[in-house]
Amino acid sequence: MGQWRAPGGILVEAIILDDRPLLRVSHRVNGRTYLRGYCKTVSELDEHGVDLGELVEAGPLDHL
Repeated sequence: MGQWRAPGGILVEAIILDDRPLLRVSHRVNGRTYLRGYCKTVSELDEHGVDLGELVEAGPLDHL
């Protein structure tokens, strides 16, 4: 699945949850990861403070 990063520790991941495709938004602060929420569409990312213009695709090893 795809992963995208935004400034400030925001991570957006394309996932499957209960057989539904969703975007999971999380926020990394001081070494801890906090769930911000799930989105059904890209347009909902704004509700979680994600600016689409700032997203950068993350590689498979970027989360380590």
